[in-house]
Amino acid sequence: MSHVILGLLLISPMSLYDLVKAFEAGVSLFYSASSGSIKRALDNLLGQGLIEVASVDPGARGRKVYRVTEAGHQEFRAWMTGEPVGQDLETVALPRLYFLGLLEPDERAPVLHRITARIEADLARLTGLSEHLDGRDIPEGLRDVARHQFATLDYGIATHRFALDWFRRHAERQEGAGPGEAEPAPRPEPD
Repeated sequence: MSHVILGLLLISPMSLYDLVKAFEAGVSLFYSASSGSIKRALDNLLGQGLIEVASVDPGARGRKVYRVTEAGHQEFRAWMTGEPVGQDLETVALPRLYFLGLLEPDERAPVLHRITARIEADLARLTGLSEHLDGRDIPEGLRDVARHQFATLDYGIATHRFALDWFRRHAERQEGAGPGEAEPAPRPEPD
């Protein structure tokens, strides 16, 4: 969550309230957080010197507006350009995609290629598991349970195939666009 907050603050300095609203308005599509967890992350980022208080509104409430420090900017860039690690593909890939425009144009394609490589590795693992399980004897009493478990695995494989195809196309568009003119993401076509 800390890197998501850094990305939001790189777009614009914000208060805790503004960050909660930013999560609700868009980030929650791929990353959910409560106001309490955002506050704890802000305190942690402050303690690490990755953000600072840009201003405090006068008045009884004393609303603080936060901004990213140079160290925070470097941490965010290292995270964006580093290997995408984590259990859940969406929480690994989508925040990087969401904030990709904060990187220099020549830094974007390598990020997309690392995400694509991660998806390929995850897909290979899921496909290998599926092949390993094919033909296994399932006890009579567990066949209905196993049918739905295999359906879950099939869903994971299908979503990874979709993600791989989507990220490959997006990387191709990114590489074909000139500086500052990346094409917008494709909109899904109605069935």
